[in-house]
Amino acid sequence: MKKKWNILLILAVILVLVVSIVIYKNITKENTKEDNNFKIVTTFYPIYIMAENITQGAKNVDLINMTDINVGCLHDYNLSTTDMKKIENADLIIQNGLGLENFMDKILNTYSDIKIVDSSSNITNKVEENGEINNHIWTSISNYIAQVEEIANGLTESNPENANIYEQNKNNYIEKLENLQSKYETELSNLKGKKAICLNEAFTYLTKEVGMESISVQTNHDESSLSAEKMKNLISQMKNENIDVIIVDSDDNLQTAQTLSKETEAKILKLKSGLTGETNKDAYIQLMNENLEILKTI
Repeated sequence: MKKKWNILLILAVILVLVVSIVIYKNITKENTKEDNNFKIVTTFYPIYIMAENITQGAKNVDLINMTDINVGCLHDYNLSTTDMKKIENADLIIQNGLGLENFMDKILNTYSDIKIVDSSSNITNKVEENGEINNHIWTSISNYIAQVEEIANGLTESNPENANIYEQNKNNYIEKLENLQSKYETELSNLKGKKAICLNEAFTYLTKEVGMESISVQTNHDESSLSAEKMKNLISQMKNENIDVIIVDSDDNLQTAQTLSKETEAKILKLKSGLTGETNKDAYIQLMNENLEILKTI
């Protein structure tokens, strides 16, 4: 009887060892596969949406966004410990460029081997305001398409395993964007030459693309404050030049816009800059269609 129990005990131990080995091998295999994935990090929300469209269906690829999707613009943004942790094992970082990510030097000083794709590399219609390049280029559909092309090229070069997928996804996405662009050209043709006050510099490229002449006014978007003298001059200019449109971001403080509107009877348009939003691949097209409908009310 004792001998029988010893045999059963030995068999039980062997069974436990076999199961443990199988589980260990599966976990190791899974981790190895994950660790060998091509890791892409985008710097903020608009770039993430571009990359998400291009990488759909790509094999052995991990795509993450470095900053929280609700961070908004990266002016004066400070990298967090969590941000740096996301970058730690990255193979590729995709940035907007034109100085928007002022923290890139810090990243490269820490992780000098990481490849960078600058989505703004082929942007030719840069707008300079107050001696600086306006880096909110993605609000122009033309620029957005150029950024998508640059990102797809960078991914193809860095991860040729998925080259065909990147190319196909790029073409499909650009086709949708070009259809959107055609709608803008057809349905907003009446806006050419019309003037507007932009209280958010993100819309300078959008107004330029639809043929509007925008006067960009620098404000603190959270506090929306202007000096009394600046406000007086702006009201005078709007009245003298018959400017009856004020453009703001839907998330901005409306105080300045409301004051200007009260004094000039100008219409306030609350557009979406695409700095934040939902994490679905059609988010940009959806918000730009919403902007289109608002612009059609002018």
